[in-house]
Amino acid sequence: MTTLNNLKAFIFDMDGLLFSTEQISLSTFVSACRECRFEPDLNVYYRCIGTNSVKTKQIFTEGYGPDFPYQKIYNIWIEKYNLEALSKPLPLKPGALSLLHYLEKRSLKKAVVTSSRHQNAVTKLTNAEILPFFEFVLGGDEVLNGKPDPEIYLTACRRLGMQPGQCMVFEDSDNGVLSAHKAGLKVIQVPDLLAPSPEIRSIGHSILSSLVEVESLIKQREI
Repeated sequence: MTTLNNLKAFIFDMDGLLFSTEQISLSTFVSACRECRFEPDLNVYYRCIGTNSVKTKQIFTEGYGPDFPYQKIYNIWIEKYNLEALSKPLPLKPGALSLLHYLEKRSLKKAVVTSSRHQNAVTKLTNAEILPFFEFVLGGDEVLNGKPDPEIYLTACRRLGMQPGQCMVFEDSDNGVLSAHKAGLKVIQVPDLLAPSPEIRSIGHSILSSLVEVESLIKQREI
């Protein structure tokens, strides 16, 4: 059984995990598409959750076809999203602040690993007044291969000076869970917009409904 004695660092995803920004992203994407007279198939969109901008463009281009006005929609989408997510503080998800304080009191290292651009992530965390909790923020624009590739989590482990087995990840998306699992990190999933797929459930990791439950589980496993 994993205990806090085995773990030296905790890595947080951000969008959909600390903040309810995935819903903002979805609603502003649909709005941007409709502004361009395009009705999106949301099954294509859902495949992008947890990935960086490069992977998102690839999924959209393949899923919506070569006539999809990607750049036009992207520009409108980002403008709408930034207005909602970057210009004002975002409320933290239930249990987030309590969990951060709990880990802080035990002097355990914490980092944010997100598919969002580094500067956007820093802005969100600063606005919410939680940036000081973290050793660093690693953004999707700072690696070559985004989630579900393991590169971003392996990079985070190197920056923490830890082996993957010494770190636990908190993720909401299947792409994020797969990235952490491939990198050899322990992972707890707190789903946001989508329930985990059968493929992801087969990994056998813990799947909880909130960060409140995450803190409770960690306390049960502490020695």
